[in-house]
Amino acid sequence: MSAAGRFAARTVRVKAPGKVNVSLAVGPLRPDGYHSVASVYLAVSLYEEVAATSTAAPGISISLSPESTLDLDAVDIPLDSNNLAYKAAAIMADVSEHATGVHLEITKRVPVAGGMGGGSADAAATLLACDALWNSGLSREELAHLASELGADVPFSLLGGTAVGLGLGDELSPALAKAQTHWVLVVADYGLSTPEVYRTLDRLRGAEGIESGEPTGVDPRILAALRGGDAESLSRVLVNDLQRASIELSPALRDTLGIGESHGAIAGIVSGSGPTVALLADDSIAAEALAEDMQRYGHTALAVHGPVPGARIISDTLL
Repeated sequence: MSAAGRFAARTVRVKAPGKVNVSLAVGPLRPDGYHSVASVYLAVSLYEEVAATSTAAPGISISLSPESTLDLDAVDIPLDSNNLAYKAAAIMADVSEHATGVHLEITKRVPVAGGMGGGSADAAATLLACDALWNSGLSREELAHLASELGADVPFSLLGGTAVGLGLGDELSPALAKAQTHWVLVVADYGLSTPEVYRTLDRLRGAEGIESGEPTGVDPRILAALRGGDAESLSRVLVNDLQRASIELSPALRDTLGIGESHGAIAGIVSGSGPTVALLADDSIAAEALAEDMQRYGHTALAVHGPVPGARIISDTLL
C-alpha cells in the first residue's frame, strides 16, 4: 500500500472567544511606531471556530465554513499566508516534529475589523488545534509565547476570562473576575483599520496639544466592578481612548451609542478600535430586550455575556 493509502486524516476542532476592551488607555506614539496600552480585556460568548484537518499533501490551506454567521460576501478575508490563522499554523509547523499538511476551515462569527479580535481568535484556535493535531505537547505557557509573536490580542484569546494587558497589550495578568456581565454587541457592516484609528488619535491629540503619558496600570474600580458583576459601578468607569478617533472616522457610531443608551443600556463603549459598539445591560433579560430594540433600528445586535474561557478543543476525530 502506498504512503498516501496509509495516511489517516484527523480533525481537531477548537473554539476561541472574541473580546471586549472594558477599558483601553493609549500612550503616545513610540519610536518603533507602536503605542503602549493599558487595557482590561473581557472574553465574551461570541466564538470563532477552527477545524484543523491533517492532509497527506504538504502545506497549509484555508477555507471559510458555510456555518459562518457573518456575511462572507461582504468582507474581505485573505485565504493565504496573509491570514493570521495561516501564520499560526506555519509557526506550529516550525516547532512540531511531526507536522503534516493541514487544512483550516474557519467558522466566522466575530466581526471582521470590528475591534473584537476575531482574527486573533482564529490564530489562538489554530495554535491549540495544530498542537493537538501534531501531538506537539506544548504547554499553555509555550503556546502563549508563540501567540505573542502573532499579535497583541492572540495571547488573550488563548487565555480567555478577564485580564489586564500592558505593553503592546500582550503582557497579560489574569484578573479574578468570574461574575457575569451582560452586553449587547452592535455590529457594523463595515470595518475600521486599527492603524488608521491609532493615527487619527495621534492627529487629534497633536491638534489639541495633548501630551499623553505612558499608561502603567488600569483603574482598580474596573476590576472591582467586574469581580462583583456590578454593572452599575462598571458603567461609571468604562473608558476607551480610541473611541473619539473611531467616531471621527465613523460619526454614525455616536448615533449608535445614543440609541443604545436611550433604549436601556446603562453605558456604551466602542470596543477597541471599533466599529463594534458594546452596550452594557443590567442583566441577561435586559440585554435580550436591548438587542431586539437595536435590531428594530436596523442594526445587527447580539446579546452576549462574559467572562468565558479561552480557546478550547471541542472535538478530536479520526476520519
